[in-house]
Amino acid sequence: MEECISVFDMLKIGVGPSSSHTLGPWRAAERFLEELKEQDLDTISRIKVDLYGSLSLTGKGHATDLAVMLGLSGQDPETIPIQDIDGIIKSIEKTKKLLLGNETLIDFLIGTDIIFNKEFLPFHSNGMMFTAVDNAGKTYIETYYSIGGGFVVKEERTNAKEKIKIKCAFPFMIDNAAELLNYCKTEHKSISEIVYENEKSMRSVEVIDQELMRIWDTMLECMYIGCHSEGVLPGGLNVRRRAFDMHQNLIGLSNYSDPETWLTEIRKTEVKFRQILKWVSCFALAVNEVNAALGRIVTAPTNGSAGVIPAVLMYYLVIENHQAGPEEIKKFLLVAGEIGSIFKKGSTISAAMGGCQAEIGVSSAMAAAALCELLGGSVEQVLMAAEIAMEHHLGLTCDPIGGLVQIPCIERNTMGAIKAINAAELALSTDAKNAKVPLDKVISTMWETAKDMNNKYKETSEGGLAITVNMADC
Repeated sequence: MEECISVFDMLKIGVGPSSSHTLGPWRAAERFLEELKEQDLDTISRIKVDLYGSLSLTGKGHATDLAVMLGLSGQDPETIPIQDIDGIIKSIEKTKKLLLGNETLIDFLIGTDIIFNKEFLPFHSNGMMFTAVDNAGKTYIETYYSIGGGFVVKEERTNAKEKIKIKCAFPFMIDNAAELLNYCKTEHKSISEIVYENEKSMRSVEVIDQELMRIWDTMLECMYIGCHSEGVLPGGLNVRRRAFDMHQNLIGLSNYSDPETWLTEIRKTEVKFRQILKWVSCFALAVNEVNAALGRIVTAPTNGSAGVIPAVLMYYLVIENHQAGPEEIKKFLLVAGEIGSIFKKGSTISAAMGGCQAEIGVSSAMAAAALCELLGGSVEQVLMAAEIAMEHHLGLTCDPIGGLVQIPCIERNTMGAIKAINAAELALSTDAKNAKVPLDKVISTMWETAKDMNNKYKETSEGGLAITVNMADC
């Protein structure tokens, strides 16, 4: 059967700053821990982690080493109190001990037990090898690949277009946009309705609705925190948070006490064009500043692009439709998740594989499609909105200065959000019969562009702004 990707695979709650370099290695460490438990965790005396390729080249800036230690310690990125992270890492540094699985204390020297290897493993540029040694000297070795968006596999397919054969119960098997369009026509359903039917084959309606709203609540809280946090981001670039000042200038002395009443107060503010641009940018900046500070965000479809979808959904709620509530939020997330899954199946959502077109480009396409459906677009127009958004991100490189998800990553989220809104409006104003470029053709082009792109522009910090602007300049 074909590959099934749930909306909850595309929209994951986790910790920043990177889905492929932080969340993925964290999940890989958790998987290795579970495999060790099957052997006998109490007998393990030492663990070594080798990071390869892009994980090595930008791992320090993406907190890959911290993520691995947290995962091995038995901490979960969805639930760990953010304020506990620093203490856990400092304890490992000070005691030279790691509480494996929160159960077994082992020796752990960060400088020697986490090794950054610049060479690339053959299957994917984000490779990592875990080696455990037990008291008898027996070794357990596993290799994992973080393939973008927090997805982790033991062996990545060499061509992203190859189909993975896994057991799947979806009533509507969707591999590309053409198949999605066909299902919508034959079933007389919107995209969100088709996706909802697929999700119901895996979970109860109650669980689906609850989890979708948990995703939104996390997004809203993230924007709220980002808009109310000031100071300088960690990492050495001395990047000052901008969402705080922008938010203060926009909302003034409004009275609120929590994210929900905050949203209500924003609805009362001025809605001239410049203010709308500023609000959307503010929301996107807020999320990615939280992400850069190792805060909790929703991977959508990656951490580096986590600000686009919440910013566009917030735009709909506070500007376009003040009566909107849970039903519109759920529809938006369902459409966004499905569009993201089509990009993942036909191309990639990993910047280490395809540059930033795979992150900001895909997130912009997801948001554009979701907004278009909420604004009353036909299925054809929804797909056109996704196509327009990606078409104007093709070839976008990934060149983070200092290997940090800050410059140009944070600002790029504002651009992706604004482009998504523009793409949705262009699609709504267009007769879909006159469209010249199908979404599937753009996805195919994106993958060919990714394969042709020089590796120095794929999250290695070996080209672009990462070279022309260095840490000393900041």
